[in-house]
Amino acid sequence: MTRTFILLAAMTALFLAIGQLLGGRGGLMFAAIFALVMNFGAYWFSDKIVLKLYKAREADVNTAPELFKIVEALARQANIPMPRVYIIPTQAPNAFATGRNPQHAAVAATEGILKLLTPEELTGVMAHELSHVINHDTLISTISATLAGAIGMLANMAQMAMIFGDKRQQQGNALAGILVMILAPIAAALIQFAVSRTREYAADKSGAELCGHPEWLASALQKLEQGNQQHPMTAAEQHPASAHLFIVNPLTRSKVANLFSTHPPLEERVRRLLEMTNS
Repeated sequence: MTRTFILLAAMTALFLAIGQLLGGRGGLMFAAIFALVMNFGAYWFSDKIVLKLYKAREADVNTAPELFKIVEALARQANIPMPRVYIIPTQAPNAFATGRNPQHAAVAATEGILKLLTPEELTGVMAHELSHVINHDTLISTISATLAGAIGMLANMAQMAMIFGDKRQQQGNALAGILVMILAPIAAALIQFAVSRTREYAADKSGAELCGHPEWLASALQKLEQGNQQHPMTAAEQHPASAHLFIVNPLTRSKVANLFSTHPPLEERVRRLLEMTNS
């Protein structure tokens, strides 16, 4: 958790520094207010937004009995309120958790994951997602994604200023503008990915401890990786900023792009889980 907050602090500092670089003290104040407004909106409305993006529909014990009972049993075991349960209408096998805290949490599973996994594997996946809720990862990941998006917006503003701004100011701030446009989004993305990867490893570990069977989650991850290659999630391609929410990366990518992946290497995740089984 300490590393996560250090990374979030670094992203916030980067955001404020960009504001000051582009607009001096006024730019710093603008960046600070802008960050507060965006994070306020993300805190209160991010769960509703992401569920709507994926056309998720709320489920209950009658419409999704197996999933509902698994989540209910895990929530009881973890001593947290029962989260709302949603089904995403896609054959791409995946799942995510959202919500600002355990009292306002939701877990979502795709139709594809319900068909692909055994009850034991699905239990491992839901234990992973509830661990995100318990550890407040859903809020942390939302803040990191919001700050990364805000930094990207500042970079776009710098580009517009260079194109349409005053020519005399452009000459003085040209180098700063170029550095912001090129380096800031890359740095923000790398920090966001580091936050996401750190929290995924932690959720794997605590999820395996919650369900008591690390091998269930390990087996599920292997199936999900293959399943997503066979059934890509087109909605995630349209909304890549939400990819970090899912238990496995829903985006199609090359090996080179793994450096910029929001998820740690699946092989390493499975290896760590199997080590827990053998210990």
